[in-house]
Amino acid sequence: MPKINQSNTCDEIVFSSFFKSHIKALRNFLFYKFGNKDQAEDVAQEAFMKLWQNCSSVPLEKAKSYIYTIANNSTLNEIAHQKVVLRYEKNFTTLDRTNESPEYILEEKQFQDKLLKAIGNLNEKHRVAFLMHRIDKKKYSEIALELNISVKAVEKRIHLALLSLRKEIDL
Repeated sequence: MPKINQSNTCDEIVFSSFFKSHIKALRNFLFYKFGNKDQAEDVAQEAFMKLWQNCSSVPLEKAKSYIYTIANNSTLNEIAHQKVVLRYEKNFTTLDRTNESPEYILEEKQFQDKLLKAIGNLNEKHRVAFLMHRIDKKKYSEIALELNISVKAVEKRIHLALLSLRKEIDL
């Protein structure tokens, strides 16, 4: 296997392949922090633009860490000014609800609202780990690598998130 050098990051084909393989995960990671798809997309794009601008000084094996660091640092000012709340699309089709009673639909909507509020109220670290596991279907080891923490820390964060959700939803 040939050794990857710094100039490979500047190769358009290599950069394009790197971009395609990492943009979705970075965008999802930022969405969990922002609660806003458009803002997550913008920050992800900016991180890749900065990588391209500095491609000669960032080796390919450090590029993933670089884009996550850039993206995470970009979110810190926003997080300080606004509380992150996850918003899911509320325009669900009623195709699969034709046989459900209005009471059931109302209860389901109320439960969904309660769950979204509870997820929004989670500590940021707990929420990110929880959603990466439950939404992205990532393993604890993958989350640990991405967040640069131990697997035990991931387990604890998800456990605490679940306890908090149970407590808030059961009330």
